[in-house]
Amino acid sequence: MKKSQINYFGKWPMVFLSVFMMIYSFSAVEAQRRANRNAPVFSEFVYQGDDQVYRDYPLEDDEFYSPILQGCYPDPAIVKRGDDYFMVHSSFSMWPGVPIFHSNDLVNWTQIGHVLDRPSQLKVVDSGISAGIFAPAIKYNEHNETFYMITTQFAGGIGNMVVTTKDPFKGWSDPYRLNFNGIDPSLFFDEDGKAYVVHNDAPDPGKELYEGHRVIKIWDFCLEENQVIEGTDKIIVDGGVDITKNPIWIEMPHIYKKYDRYYLSCAEGGTGGWHSQVVFVSDNPRGPYTPAPGNPIMTQRYLNPNRANRVEWAGHADIVEGPDGEYYAVFLAIRPNEKNRVNMGRETFILPVDWSGEWPVFVNGLVPFEPKLKMPEGVVNRTGEDGFVPNGNFTINEDFSAENLDFRWIGMRGPREAFINRTRNGLQITPFENNIKAMAPVSSLFIRQMHNTFTATTTMSYTPRSESDLAGIVCYQNEGFNYVFGVTRKGNDTYLLLERTERGESTILASTKIDVRNPIHLQIRAEGDDYRFNYSLDGTNFTNLGGTVSGDILSTNVAGGFTGNLIGLYTTSGNDAQPE
Repeated sequence: MKKSQINYFGKWPMVFLSVFMMIYSFSAVEAQRRANRNAPVFSEFVYQGDDQVYRDYPLEDDEFYSPILQGCYPDPAIVKRGDDYFMVHSSFSMWPGVPIFHSNDLVNWTQIGHVLDRPSQLKVVDSGISAGIFAPAIKYNEHNETFYMITTQFAGGIGNMVVTTKDPFKGWSDPYRLNFNGIDPSLFFDEDGKAYVVHNDAPDPGKELYEGHRVIKIWDFCLEENQVIEGTDKIIVDGGVDITKNPIWIEMPHIYKKYDRYYLSCAEGGTGGWHSQVVFVSDNPRGPYTPAPGNPIMTQRYLNPNRANRVEWAGHADIVEGPDGEYYAVFLAIRPNEKNRVNMGRETFILPVDWSGEWPVFVNGLVPFEPKLKMPEGVVNRTGEDGFVPNGNFTINEDFSAENLDFRWIGMRGPREAFINRTRNGLQITPFENNIKAMAPVSSLFIRQMHNTFTATTTMSYTPRSESDLAGIVCYQNEGFNYVFGVTRKGNDTYLLLERTERGESTILASTKIDVRNPIHLQIRAEGDDYRFNYSLDGTNFTNLGGTVSGDILSTNVAGGFTGNLIGLYTTSGNDAQPE
């Protein structure tokens, strides 16, 4: 065979490949076009919070509300560099992961993004909602001018991990996997340049004394390798403050240096009703540590359960010096509804800390928390203004016209950019085949429930083409516990239905035929544990569907896990909810 023939025939594989790619590309574009043609468009979303506590306690000029972040922003950790404060939170299987907030005064906060915002960092594609990212800690090392966020990722085979950055406004590195077990890691950078990791772990094999018996370990940490140093691990707290009393779930340790001594503060008692904060001290970061005689230094567990404006489950604190030179602690707690159910999840609170003596004292940390506090000296309350996170009772008006979607909107197990598309008429959500009950990425854009009493209303344009198509609004505690309020098709008719899913078993509570030639307005109204799902065809007159239903399945008490209720703009091409 001639050389020219060899070259000629050698081109055919590339020709076939090119033709194949053209066909594949055309098919993909056509499939996307068909999906978009059948995708709902949400032109408006309005969330209005109206809790009685904020009407009963209006702010004076020198006051602000606690919680400082309402809704499911648990496990806060905070760091200060110069005049800047950065705060991070657990995100579990929400996407992006680890919301990060910035402030200059501890009162006014702006969300600047998420620490984990790339698939190379966050691998929660098949995780339950309460798996994924647990208990981040954020620290700054002045010796190398680097920020560190360390956490446990229960997904993707990652485990404990750390990411770094020189500038939290500009993104974070890919994870460095850490060679130890357990959860809740935190870093400590000493003045001599040495670095340490402390974390919760199980006792040594064969030494677990009771259910909930845990230990705090410390490791030396190599800054060059971003890795713990093998063989340096040591137990510095066994069980908790007093192991003879069988303390449970000692966790989320932080080390602080003051008075040339090392203070180790931890949560104890589990993240439920026995939650508390305790503190120890040592002359060496590696111990031995002695507990404070006044432990716990913060808890709400001993108080009258019938008190007004109850706050419970307080703990998981991190302490920082404020702009006025005084100390403050951010921590998690919950505000149950009238039936003692936790629908908003664990929120971020703040208290002043008096550290003028040997031990840090949480000011009013052992008495019922007040809903408002005095601001640090010289601070002006600007919450809800100029991009600062709103607080108290507030309204969020979203028309989806902004160039960038607000960081408060999140996906589940995958990037929101995979299913949203801005159009001149609003936000288009392209349906995934996965429905809301799947332990997989779902095509739903979520916002957190931030009040016990609220109204959430959206305007949607949508015409389902088959019984597999559905779009609407959801209340989502997790994949097995949720409400779906959506439009679908049965035969030649279009229906609006309300579906309740509990422990993965679904029931259609009500359905009605509707005309969707014009946009439909879908609304959720909640008053404590009572939820009502309403609709309107004219935007003014709303009709209820399904009566008043219980928010029980939207609570941690019933559904379990570590999150709060999410309100989602939702669609799927894998609908299994059929009107009756």
